[in-house]
Amino acid sequence: MVPEGWSQVKLQDLALVERGKFSARPRNDPKYYGGEMPFVQTGDVAAANTYLSNYSQSLNGLGLGVSKIFPAGTILITIAANIGETAITTFVAACPDSVVAIQPYPGRADVFWLKMYMETLRDSLDDKATQNAQKNINLQVLKPLEITAPPYIEQQKIAKILSTWDEAIATKEQLLANSEQQKKALMQQLLRGKKRLPGFEGEWGKVELGEVLTYKQPTPFLVKSTEYYDDYLTPVLTAGKSFILGYTDEDFGVFEDGLPVIIFDDFTTASRFVDFPFKVKSSAMKILNARPGFSIKYVFEAMKMIRFAVGGHQRHWISVFSSLVIPMPSLKEQQAIASVLSSANNEIEALKGCLRRLKEEKTALMQQLLTGKRRVKIDEAERATA
Repeated sequence: MVPEGWSQVKLQDLALVERGKFSARPRNDPKYYGGEMPFVQTGDVAAANTYLSNYSQSLNGLGLGVSKIFPAGTILITIAANIGETAITTFVAACPDSVVAIQPYPGRADVFWLKMYMETLRDSLDDKATQNAQKNINLQVLKPLEITAPPYIEQQKIAKILSTWDEAIATKEQLLANSEQQKKALMQQLLRGKKRLPGFEGEWGKVELGEVLTYKQPTPFLVKSTEYYDDYLTPVLTAGKSFILGYTDEDFGVFEDGLPVIIFDDFTTASRFVDFPFKVKSSAMKILNARPGFSIKYVFEAMKMIRFAVGGHQRHWISVFSSLVIPMPSLKEQQAIASVLSSANNEIEALKGCLRRLKEEKTALMQQLLTGKRRVKIDEAERATA
């Protein structure tokens, strides 16, 4: 049902919708690159937030001859691989044919409002994508997209409200980035003894991780269903960014002995400090315990430094990491360093939680404002100047 005063229109009625172009073959021929014109590709759009301010490649005059240029204030939307990612350009840019440019008509569509609206269509656009060598959509899908559009003045007011949430999110993201950089700098100083905490002196030793940690090979939890429920209390850990696959109410195979521990994954070199009962899904994961005289939290932070240096995939605990050497102060200094870094971690986690809530609140507000379930008030003065 269309809200009162709103209209159902096609995207092509609100904006000029054009596909990018890059007809050079082979596409990676260096003779087209290295000039002054930004060349925005799908990865750049996907990495942006609301506004696009960075790009990874540029075109020279030869490259411009086989591409297409779009002005600042254009909405770019990806139509291949990662379907439906959007960003508003802050500079003139060239784009390949895997990106479509949407240029709102003056007085018909507010650029910020339309960008927000296009965000809500991402899942449906992905569903419309054809599957060839990779998923993609085209202008025949985008141009006739049905848009439920409020009057232009109402679009502007919705955009103004949502932009304040965007600004709050951007501020919090910057605070998080700053905290993460400060934590990394603190790690570099404290874990290498370049900066000593008050009250500690004396030389540090050096030990191999295999001398500091013992490990167990867990029996993996076999997932029989992809459905998990919040009232199931035992986390199932797996390799990945969150490590949380789901929850189970089964008691068999729950690891509780010797907590806290470090979970180490051979294939991703990822690790996590764990101080709660859990199950594991992958047999590639190791449960690492600190031997007496060593702080598990200190060793965990030191392992992060080593992981940065080693990198790569399939770096097995026994063959690579157990023989690596870390600096080792006294147990009391280990614990003091771990306490400082834990405080930094807590600050980072608090910022992440706040950022997550802001994004959730913005998404909920978008669902209300962009569908007309919640209407903004337009006073007479605003109507008169519209």
